[in-house]
Amino acid sequence: MTKIQQQIIALSGLFQAMDAVESIAQTGHCDNTIIETALNSLFITSPSNTLEVFGSLQNIEHGLNQIKIFLGKMGTDKKLNAIRYALAIIQLERKLSKQDEMLGTLSKRLNRAETQVQHFGLMHENVIASIANIYTDTISTFNLRVHISGQERFLTINHNAAKIRSVLLAGIRAAMLWRQLGGHRWHFIFQRGQLCQQSEYLLSQR
Repeated sequence: MTKIQQQIIALSGLFQAMDAVESIAQTGHCDNTIIETALNSLFITSPSNTLEVFGSLQNIEHGLNQIKIFLGKMGTDKKLNAIRYALAIIQLERKLSKQDEMLGTLSKRLNRAETQVQHFGLMHENVIASIANIYTDTISTFNLRVHISGQERFLTINHNAAKIRSVLLAGIRAAMLWRQLGGHRWHFIFQRGQLCQQSEYLLSQR
């Protein structure tokens, strides 16, 4: 697998997570398999390859399609919130990468959350609440924040808010992977055609 294909896998994880945030904020719902893929990626800390973080190409199929929508010419105006979230997450992850103490805190807290996963299961509300609290206690302390736009009747439901925060943390994980693989925001401008083309290729391999 080429370097750009690995970058696309990481980017698809980010875009898929941010589209999930948008879905929860606007409709109160999101496909559980997408949430599971996002949350599970938080606990894959020593993958043998990039795809292992997300499990399979099938698991990020939606994200690969989102790359085409976000970076192509297929109605990007309908995805402005999700794009905004993704760009904010990339910026937050860069800030996080310089905070060794916070990175250590994240690692310890996720290790504790993984114990909960083994006891309750990944999608249990206690697990999701714990992951959400990790986001609140770490990433949310930065001056820059991800401002979520959505329907108040959905955003004020505690479990929805917890899902959004936990998926945002998964977005940080994907953005970290993207950066470690050499990804930069300027790729969205100067390599968008190549990113879309390689996304199409990976979709054909799923």
